[in-house]
Amino acid sequence: MNKRFLIATVLFLTFIGKMRADEGMWLLPDLKEQNEVLMKEMGLEIPIEKIYNANNLSLKDAVVFFGRGCTGEVISKSGLVMTNHHCGYGNIQQLSSVENDYLTDGYWAKNNKEELYCKGLTITFISDIYDVTNFVQEQLAIDDDPEGVNYLSPRYLRGVAKRFADKNKIKTSSFIELELKPFYGGNKYYLFVKKIYKDIRLVGTPPSSIGKYGADADNWMWPRHTGDFSLFRIYADKKGNPAEHSEKNKPLKIKQPIKISLDGYSEGDFVFLMGFPGSNWRYMISDEVTERMETTNTVRKEVRGVRLQEMADEMHRDAATRIHYASIYASSANYWKNAIGMNEGLKRLKVVEEKADQQNQLLNWGRENNLSDYQEAFDTIRSIVSHRREPLLAQLYLEEALLRGMEFIIVPNFKPLEEALKKEDQKDIKAAIDQLKLQGANYFKNTLVFPNVEKRVAIAMLGVYQDKVDSKYLLPLFEDIQKQFNGDLRAYVDHCFSESIVVDSIKFNAFLNDPTLDEIDNDPILELNKQIGDHWQSLNKLLASSKNNYKQAHKTWVKGIMDMKKSRGEAIYPDANLTLRLTYGSVLPYDPADGITYNYYTTLDGVMEKEDPTSRDYIVPSRLKELYEQADYGGYTNAKGELPVCFIINTDNTGGNSGSPVFNSKGELIGVGFDRNYEGLTGDIAFQPDLQRAVCVDVRYILFIIDKFAGASYLLDELSLIE
Repeated sequence: MNKRFLIATVLFLTFIGKMRADEGMWLLPDLKEQNEVLMKEMGLEIPIEKIYNANNLSLKDAVVFFGRGCTGEVISKSGLVMTNHHCGYGNIQQLSSVENDYLTDGYWAKNNKEELYCKGLTITFISDIYDVTNFVQEQLAIDDDPEGVNYLSPRYLRGVAKRFADKNKIKTSSFIELELKPFYGGNKYYLFVKKIYKDIRLVGTPPSSIGKYGADADNWMWPRHTGDFSLFRIYADKKGNPAEHSEKNKPLKIKQPIKISLDGYSEGDFVFLMGFPGSNWRYMISDEVTERMETTNTVRKEVRGVRLQEMADEMHRDAATRIHYASIYASSANYWKNAIGMNEGLKRLKVVEEKADQQNQLLNWGRENNLSDYQEAFDTIRSIVSHRREPLLAQLYLEEALLRGMEFIIVPNFKPLEEALKKEDQKDIKAAIDQLKLQGANYFKNTLVFPNVEKRVAIAMLGVYQDKVDSKYLLPLFEDIQKQFNGDLRAYVDHCFSESIVVDSIKFNAFLNDPTLDEIDNDPILELNKQIGDHWQSLNKLLASSKNNYKQAHKTWVKGIMDMKKSRGEAIYPDANLTLRLTYGSVLPYDPADGITYNYYTTLDGVMEKEDPTSRDYIVPSRLKELYEQADYGGYTNAKGELPVCFIINTDNTGGNSGSPVFNSKGELIGVGFDRNYEGLTGDIAFQPDLQRAVCVDVRYILFIIDKFAGASYLLDELSLIE
């Protein structure tokens, strides 16, 4: 019996060993079954139950969803949350002004009263995770449209989630929400119970010369020297429950915050990371990879490149413009560079060929097992990809250039007022006007602040759209521009900004005092907004049938991969979808090209070496230089006496992992993930273990900045530091 057990164990470990140890964004409920053995083999020193436990507190309970697309970690018993500087960038920008430029200068609250409320910011805890696959399948079996695509419909799944909650007496409220998501193309389902806190306050943030050091030049690159972190605090009512913002609220009491290690790391050390990765597409066929390169990535590169240049020119003119557009620019630039790097990597690493080999493995396996479904699914996907190219490109250019490229086009909603005016219902007219007044105040305060900048960007975006889109897919408006303005886009934009009621608060309010349908119907910007929306909808309808057919084929295709891997004893993970995941690996250097080796960490020496007073990206604060010259590093150095700044790990990350806590083998915090390397940008489609690295800021550098640079050592008293 012992001999048989030994043979079975060896075979099991052999199968597991075939899996890339550093690949995968794993669901927490699956860790015990799928990952524990390998994680222990690689160096994990704590039981899986310390990471995820459905019935008791675990590390999972201190990892939070920050804002709309980042991760954070709770590091004190008083609700102190750490995330990336770039994750809180938009909130810091909203709190900044020319007089109080927290983006440039940083900010540190000396006490709770000085912590600044961030309007609209939320922090979300995952209270419970349920595997509801059987329940969803039961509901689908009695659905009115069992052959449709309700198995992926968010609206339908919300209804299923509510029925599950009612059956299992799970309470919801304005602060407790349910999220039921499909995995593996709709072959499995998990329900997440989310507790949402809405009173979040800025505690501390370094200046951009630290938190954004290297800026766009270093984005997606290694080596890095960026102190990309900020601190926020969660506030709750006196009972510790989520509440709307109130001066009566108190810092949230946390039973088990994350412990912080000052021990550092060495090459080859085991690490794991938890967070909310956004999207990746590991189960594409080769045709889809080519499509991604030639559509989404190419459109982003072309359109955003033009937009960024137009904004940058204006941002350099004065501080107010720079502050207003800082977050907008950074957000756009992020995936502009990502698109460029991804295409370069996909070509260099021959990912299309790699995907072709993988798909052939499944097709051959299907034939060997007399399963024709996978060939049919593959053929369907290929056909859809080839036929949707033209309308897809038209929609992408519309989205990038006009919907996302022109801030001013997101105007207040005039539809309720239109309907009320048509009915001549005075009560509804008044209600619609009141709503428009509120929306208008926000629009003129936060969106249309610099009309001249918006005009410049609009001319450029309309020009790119007109040049790149086939004439049969252009907005009808371009025929009018040709007739009325002889095709002169500048003249058309000038006309829009001189005649529209939504670009001037005085005109806007005058209109609301005596609104008419004629003014709405003849307004050039409202007409542009309407045409963009209508055109997007028409293109979406054109693509809708192919989307539904694609989803069904993709579900079959992914099921085939699951079945094939299961037959081989291999584990499988689902694509990222902004749900809580864990990924693990090691602290490792890498060789990006012949004769080049990148070390696995950087130090403060590198910050000084990069300094360039003529470049906004590489300005070093005088206080940081003083500390460096005096070697005044406190107790935050490594064994060599260096002050570490950043390090890299070979975990499997993507967008949404920004702010993710990086743990050592004991489950102690050693850093915060904030980026990926340029050579690893193919990772959203195909993981490359030799090249892909997650870039993290060392927690010792964070503590050094808080303590020695900012003089905010009082914050360290809240933390549980492990020597």
